Amino acid sequence: MLLLLVVFLAGSLLLPALVRWLGAQAFAIGALVPAAAFVHALMRTPDVLDPAHVPFETYAWIPQLGLNISMRMDVLSWVMTLIVTGVGALVLLYCRWYFHDNASSVVQFSGVLLGFAGAMYGLVLTDDLVMLVMFWELTSILSYLLIGHYRRRATSRRSALQALMVTTLGGLVMFVGVILLVVHTGTSSIHEILVLRPTGPVVDAAIVMLLVGAITKSALFPFHFWLPGAMAAPTPVSAYLHAAAMVKAGIYLIARFAPVFAFSPTWRPIVITLGVITMLLGGVQALRETDLKRILAFGTVSQLGFFSVVIGYGTQAAALAGLALVIGHALFKSALFLIVGIIDRQLSTRDITELSGLGRQAPVMATAAFISIGSMVGIIPTLGFVAKESTLTALLDEAMGGAPWGIVAFIGVVLGAVLTTAYGARFLWGAFWRKRDADGAYMPDTEWPDPPVGFLAAPILLAGATIALGLGASSLDVPLQHYADTAAPGIDGQGAGHLALWHGLEPALFLSIGAIAFGILLFVGTVGTGWDRRPRLLPFTATDVYYGVMRGIDRLSVLTTTFTQRGSLPLYVGTIFVVLVASEATALVAAVPDRLELSAWHTPTQLVVAPIMAAAAVIAVRAKKRYTGVVLVSVTGLGMVVLFATSGAPDLALTQILIETVTLVTFALVLRRLPSRLGERNASVGRVPRAILAIAVGVIMACVTIVATQARITRPISERFTELAYEIGHGMNVVNVALVDLRGWDTMGELSVLVLAATGVASLVFVTHRDDRLSSAKGLPAGARNLPASARRAAARRPLVETTEGVRFQTAENRDAPRAWLVGGQQVKAENRSILLEVIVRILFHTIIVVSIYLLFAGHNGPGGGFAGGLVAGMALVMRYIAGGRWELGAAAPADAGRLLGAGLFLAVGTAVMPLFFQMAPLESTVWEADVPVLGHLEFVSSTFFDIGVYLVVIGLVLDVLRSLGAEVDRQTQEMRARGVNV
Repeated sequence: MLLLLVVFLAGSLLLPALVRWLGAQAFAIGALVPAAAFVHALMRTPDVLDPAHVPFETYAWIPQLGLNISMRMDVLSWVMTLIVTGVGALVLLYCRWYFHDNASSVVQFSGVLLGFAGAMYGLVLTDDLVMLVMFWELTSILSYLLIGHYRRRATSRRSALQALMVTTLGGLVMFVGVILLVVHTGTSSIHEILVLRPTGPVVDAAIVMLLVGAITKSALFPFHFWLPGAMAAPTPVSAYLHAAAMVKAGIYLIARFAPVFAFSPTWRPIVITLGVITMLLGGVQALRETDLKRILAFGTVSQLGFFSVVIGYGTQAAALAGLALVIGHALFKSALFLIVGIIDRQLSTRDITELSGLGRQAPVMATAAFISIGSMVGIIPTLGFVAKESTLTALLDEAMGGAPWGIVAFIGVVLGAVLTTAYGARFLWGAFWRKRDADGAYMPDTEWPDPPVGFLAAPILLAGATIALGLGASSLDVPLQHYADTAAPGIDGQGAGHLALWHGLEPALFLSIGAIAFGILLFVGTVGTGWDRRPRLLPFTATDVYYGVMRGIDRLSVLTTTFTQRGSLPLYVGTIFVVLVASEATALVAAVPDRLELSAWHTPTQLVVAPIMAAAAVIAVRAKKRYTGVVLVSVTGLGMVVLFATSGAPDLALTQILIETVTLVTFALVLRRLPSRLGERNASVGRVPRAILAIAVGVIMACVTIVATQARITRPISERFTELAYEIGHGMNVVNVALVDLRGWDTMGELSVLVLAATGVASLVFVTHRDDRLSSAKGLPAGARNLPASARRAAARRPLVETTEGVRFQTAENRDAPRAWLVGGQQVKAENRSILLEVIVRILFHTIIVVSIYLLFAGHNGPGGGFAGGLVAGMALVMRYIAGGRWELGAAAPADAGRLLGAGLFLAVGTAVMPLFFQMAPLESTVWEADVPVLGHLEFVSSTFFDIGVYLVVIGLVLDVLRSLGAEVDRQTQEMRARGVNV
């Protein structure tokens, strides 16, 4: 089972490539994965039915938290697995014809659909509640992508977001319930929790929260509105997610816990009440729809309410009937959705007012539809008939026994059965019957192009399985009894009964016949009276309520933002500082230290550097020009460099000086678009309050530092960092090992911040696109890129010269042309160009890059590391940009900055996650050692990959800043000047 879960993951990653290569035919290959899981589940049937050998596999994922990837295949999981994998395989096979003409648009879709099948496979088999929540949310995310497949359609985007919002909100509430249940019982194993049968107020609250998750996932009232909206998805998605898989997740959760918790004080009032309302509401609305998919969608809503009432009732008889209903529904409803997909694919319409006479032209498809509707309505010999008769019998016995909720459930189910027949008849009439126009004459038959035979295979197989399981109901009864036995007996000790095609002339049979007769009469009445064409019954719908709530949230957020965000940066910063002073002052007064041991200085260097830093800070406040203030602020940073260097921290000193340099360059780029003098447009006001606040912040931070350094009562763990760095991280540079190993999670967070910062800067400058539109130069002159490789290598050995046609390789004809040191130098204006700078950059660039790589790999045992190395490489790019402008930057770094950032973060995260696959802690390092001839003993630590990720992220950040604040601003300025705008 665990291996198959990995196969699903691998298949979802590989299938898009196969679709890109083979087209829609690759869906048939993708179908082999769920088909294999289906066959595997069938092969494990003897073990599933033997309580002593129930298949169980577990993998210790995060032992420290007690999280295991545990999978248990009992009867309920076995049934759901067969549904998820069997229908999933047929739906994927169906996609081979459904997307035959536009396979290029479903490359990503294919992987997501197979990934969803894998997530559902894990959800129904997992024995760990926490893992169930993870699979639960994964299905929500993947369903969002599937529903929103048609990204250009606003309806698809809205429907996808609506489904995601509702199901994710329910999932979060469910997660809280899971935490309560796990903490209360002391285990996250579903099997162990059910064996313990916990009770109490905490358990009742947890169960209510679990039911919220199930209600939202299975689209029960009042969250039923998202399911019909999700019909904006392609039909295979509707057939799989909204008939056989995703919406069944909530029913599965109810079925899993009903045998134990159905008799808790909160269970039946919630499940039965909401189930009956959903059943009736969905059935009534299905009678008013003209779109075939929406008829099935509201029918599905009604059926989900039906299931929640029956399977959630909690007795043995109801459990047996409910599980049979779930199987039958998966078969007939997915078949009906696939049939609608064929109609839509062949005719480009699903409107029943435009369809007429299809039944005679497509007899095979119509037969499959009639069989499926017959199963939904409960007509012999389908599985639906068997399940419906068992349901009516179970609830009738409860109602006759005087059980209050049994009476409610029985009445609701009978009314629901009437509505089911009515909208089932509406579907058949709308899709296949000949219709009359307003004058009473027959409409012309809709022209029907026959679909490929393979296109019909899936619905035919599903309809055939409906009849086969109905005829073999007694065989199906054997495994389902094992699940029914886990529930409590019904009233007066009534057991589960048995599934059979014929029980004789029982009350349930006559109730079923009566429901069918009344349903047909109801359908005829709605069509004959025109009730189905009248405006909606209520002035608002649940969808209107949802969008009203969302608009209210938007307006509240606007009001809140308007009140708190006044557009004044000094006000924001001042608010932060006031809160800081107030909170920290309160803490200092409340906890006065009992001892103060202060030293005037630690090294004599501090006596020299500290006054200079203080003076620079004071002068910076008084500076009149922006650039002067920036330089003075940099003096304080350079003072920190000296302090670090003289205090035995060369790594920090190196990093600090590089950061100060990059920061100064960044400020210089930004200041080009700002007035040179401070206050030229917006002068500072309230200087006295600002000064008082600044002094208060400084004093408070000084006091906090003094108190914090005196508050330690035990020896710090950092004293062991030297030892730990060598023993755990296999390195002698304590700072670097701490960053990539001992405190690697901190560094991971910092990398995320760097990526966000780079993305934010780029989005502010580029606004609508991520294309930096730099020069197309990639390091070779024009005309040289199309040369053969040998000729290009030979040409590259010749120097570059500047000609009237641009930079070219030196030839006999242009021997007298001046030497070109940089590719982009000729693009710079003459008054801004420095040949000396170009020569220096040409000479030093590659050397600096080599130094950066040296710092990257040397940092584990000496000064350096990925951060310092990345900054050095970034400074090399800064040199190229300053010397040759944006054209030279394009030649120096043709790679996309976003890809560098993504690759670096991916490499860092991969290094963190990879140890989990070897039962190690995240970010745990491994060292490889070898004795190499000549070189001697060599060691390589796996954390080096993490450092390489840091290196790439830092380079990407610098490159993003240069391209955004440098190259793009240059381009915008040039365009504005060309239009005559004074910049």
